[in-house]
Amino acid sequence: MSCVTDLTTLSPDLIARADRELVRTVDGLPDEAYAEPSLLPGWTRAHVIAHLTLNAEGLGGVLHGAHLGETRTMYASQEARNGDIDDLAAVEPTELRERFLASTGAFNEALEAMADGDWDGRFDRTPGGRSIALVNVPLMRLREVEIHHADLDAGYAAADWDEDFCAVLLESLTKVATAEPFTVRPTDLDGSWRYGEGDGGPVVTGTAAALGWWLTGRGSGEGLTSDTGTLPEMEAW
Repeated sequence: MSCVTDLTTLSPDLIARADRELVRTVDGLPDEAYAEPSLLPGWTRAHVIAHLTLNAEGLGGVLHGAHLGETRTMYASQEARNGDIDDLAAVEPTELRERFLASTGAFNEALEAMADGDWDGRFDRTPGGRSIALVNVPLMRLREVEIHHADLDAGYAAADWDEDFCAVLLESLTKVATAEPFTVRPTDLDGSWRYGEGDGGPVVTGTAAALGWWLTGRGSGEGLTSDTGTLPEMEAW
């Protein structure tokens, strides 16, 4: 039976703590490190920081619109989102750093301004694209910050995730479709989580952080074991 995690009422402390750690890393990166590879294929650290910046701006804009009674999309289009990441990654590190810090602050201001009645409704990721409930925005931002912080490969790794975030991540990823059913059983958290449709499938064990990293399609299952001897294939998330 899976642990119960209410993903619509995340503690603000989770996002605040994740933001503080990410800001510390980005602010401490020397300029020359921005052009170095991240753990994401084809992306430098600057690309990851640019993505996090535009993600904060997009989600912050969605929340600000909801607070004003307006429905806004997160991005103008997928093509615009991709192009904006490339363009922002190409600016000078000082400019990117400043915009990143400003976007983090703006998102948190928009989040703090939300009243109880503002959370009703949905928004589109892109015009006519995937529709998302507003109550999912805090979860979306938390995952982006924690996962991509580790993707920066700048001294912060999945092993640094705290157990509260690990539980949130494992629970939230049960909503993602998988090619085959399986169960994960963390060695450092109580309970287990079930993925995919149908019965059966392997039971995968390891630390919650190692499981979360693998479930997002990262690494090759380092530190994990399966009672069938093989790990299900996971797509990059």
